Amino acid sequence: MQLISVRTSTGETLGVADSDRWLAAADLVSDGPSTMSALIDAGGAAVAALRSAQAIADVGRRGRPLDMADRLAPLSRPGKIVGIGRNYRDHTTEEGVKPPPAPLVFAKWPSSVVGPGVEVCWDPDLTRQVDYEAELAVVIGRTARNVAVADALGHVFGYTCLNDVSARDLQAGDGQWVRAKSLDTFCPMGPAIITADEIEDPQDLAIRCFVGDERLQDDRTSSMFFSVAEIISFCSRSFTLEPGDVIATGTPGGVGAFRDPPRFLRDGDRMTVDIERIGRLENTCRFLSAEAVA
Repeated sequence: MQLISVRTSTGETLGVADSDRWLAAADLVSDGPSTMSALIDAGGAAVAALRSAQAIADVGRRGRPLDMADRLAPLSRPGKIVGIGRNYRDHTTEEGVKPPPAPLVFAKWPSSVVGPGVEVCWDPDLTRQVDYEAELAVVIGRTARNVAVADALGHVFGYTCLNDVSARDLQAGDGQWVRAKSLDTFCPMGPAIITADEIEDPQDLAIRCFVGDERLQDDRTSSMFFSVAEIISFCSRSFTLEPGDVIATGTPGGVGAFRDPPRFLRDGDRMTVDIERIGRLENTCRFLSAEAVA
């Protein structure tokens, strides 16, 4: 099932999409959850009600054009965003580092989240080395603490596209990654969450990133060192993963910082994260003026 968050006259609204049309969840299930967060909190029964054959048929029959929807990030403010670094073979090779012995965990502030079509903005006096990172994002649906690898995927609500935009000069200068990856607008996410039942194997998806029409990243999630299940299990041994948390599972090789010459993002660049069976997340880069920063 394809779930979206849409801005309407009444505020953020949970929607169900099918092909090129969508309907508000409230139009499909009376007294059901009206936002994505509420749906995740409501659990499996609420998801099953939306997934019913009659509800999906109603989307096709009564739905509004999807291309006219004012889409938001599927989760506008996740509880946590857990990042995983150096999780693809080609990315460690281009960086010239050894594969990590365990998932390399960092944090990305939830305030950095924006939706599809929203401009990714930064002050060029603060950073001049902004980079793209296409990532498969996992949305947690059930509390996970000390979860076995075999049980980990049962805690997944769904999957979406995420662009882990990163200021490489800040990342190198700080010696840790949080600030460089958490500037406002540096976490585009969307355009939809595809529920976990639709993705039988998250380790068998094509993942690509384009800047303009140039394909700069192209890999499959099978190239991860640590699978989605292994990441969830590993994290849950150290801290509780809660419904609505997001895990960004790492980026393939081809990032701008390690190209020759380096390919950093410029004002007006259009970034596209494209993940098989999930969708295309597009955002345009914009330099902030001194007045806008003030």
